[in-house]
Amino acid sequence: MSTLAHTMMTAARSADSGLAGPGELDRYPYVEAPTAGRVGIPSWDSADPELGRVGRRAAGSRGRGLHGQLVQQLGQMIVSGDLGADRPLVPEEIGQRFEVSRTVVRESLRVLEAKGLVSARPNVGTRVRPVSDWNLLDPDIIEWRAFGPQREDQRRELSELRWTIEPLAARLAAGHGREDVQQRLADMVEIMGHAMAQGDALTFSRADAEFHSLLIQVAGNRMLEHLSGIVSAALQVSGSPVTGCDRPNEASLAHHARIVDALAAGDGTAAETAMRQLLTVHPDVERVVPAPREH
Repeated sequence: MSTLAHTMMTAARSADSGLAGPGELDRYPYVEAPTAGRVGIPSWDSADPELGRVGRRAAGSRGRGLHGQLVQQLGQMIVSGDLGADRPLVPEEIGQRFEVSRTVVRESLRVLEAKGLVSARPNVGTRVRPVSDWNLLDPDIIEWRAFGPQREDQRRELSELRWTIEPLAARLAAGHGREDVQQRLADMVEIMGHAMAQGDALTFSRADAEFHSLLIQVAGNRMLEHLSGIVSAALQVSGSPVTGCDRPNEASLAHHARIVDALAAGDGTAAETAMRQLLTVHPDVERVVPAPREH
């Protein structure tokens, strides 16, 4: 096993324990697929006082601190509809409900305002904004929608967007023959292979996320590059067989390897084809995102 593979596996396991490892590749700890035991989104008016204790709610908030946890909590409640559009958010009430300081509340609301979820105006206060104002490409909002009532719509929309972005990125990346990038992509395939052999889905997921993000970043299109975070978020919230990247398997690994080979050969058409094949490993994909018709 290469040193890089060992480092990534160690980093992935550190993330699973809630700690940031030295080789951490993205801003999120690994997000487990939702299960029947997943902590649900709380109701603002819940009778259970424990739901208001931010410090006791670890799901989805590991390593984020009180500020990050409050952003997570309020963001989930807004996206789920528990806090509907035009709902006033009173800082004093939030601070008491979640047992945090006014500074934490103020900074959290600023983050949510930057995401388009709330607006703050003089003499009006802070209110929840309608869905049309949200930054739906924000990775946090993608995550919150993917684990809320809109989960099916979010995953379908992400799949459709990936079908638009990634085959084109693969074609464009074939024209940028940087050896260091080629090697890094090959390293990710190697790591995925080692992880799959060891049954380490966490490391496989993290290497997969870097592979796709890096591929978009080297496509030579700065606007596409800004969308790399969307693909990473899509991979993080995978919870159903939508694409070949959702879980380790031989077919997925083989298609990743074909993409690397096509890029090394400078064959944009082959790279694009391999990416389309990767995104349709599972039969259910054709129901979600039909393959392009032949003319």
